[in-house]
Amino acid sequence: MHSRIHQAREWSHTHQGKKLIRFTSVSVVATATSQLGILLFFGVFHVWGIIGSTIAANLVATIPSYNLNRKWTWGKHGRSHVVKEILPFWTISAMGIAFSFFGSLYAKHLVNQHQAWPHVLVTLIVMAANFISFAVFWVLKLMLFNRIFHVSELQEVEVHLEHEEEFAHEGGDVSP
Repeated sequence: MHSRIHQAREWSHTHQGKKLIRFTSVSVVATATSQLGILLFFGVFHVWGIIGSTIAANLVATIPSYNLNRKWTWGKHGRSHVVKEILPFWTISAMGIAFSFFGSLYAKHLVNQHQAWPHVLVTLIVMAANFISFAVFWVLKLMLFNRIFHVSELQEVEVHLEHEEEFAHEGGDVSP
């Protein structure tokens, strides 16, 4: 058991390990953003219904997801490339939002069958449907986003190491 923990720890310090940890961290931020959006849009302020709130919350969540993934996970800086980065990201994000749309349709169907449920419970069901939808879609996004932002493996490692060395010389912590 101790050996596996040691191996996992060593792997987490590799370039690929750091990238996966960062991607996962960004996913946590995006998920929290979409959940908060649903809670506010649907649960608290009743701005839209189940479907509208789910779509709006997930659209809002794509903003930090794109920026954090691009800069932190894949180390890209400067202007975004429309065809190589923005278009594929929004295409994949739209697919994820469409997937959550079907989750919200199911939640709406379930809620319509049980109209006596309190709004708090309905809100939790909508949030759970959204969470489950994006959890299922997460692995596919990981694989596809890694391809979108992937540059030559050697170049990517060199750039990443240069950034870490610069940061370390400035007195920063280089751990993920």
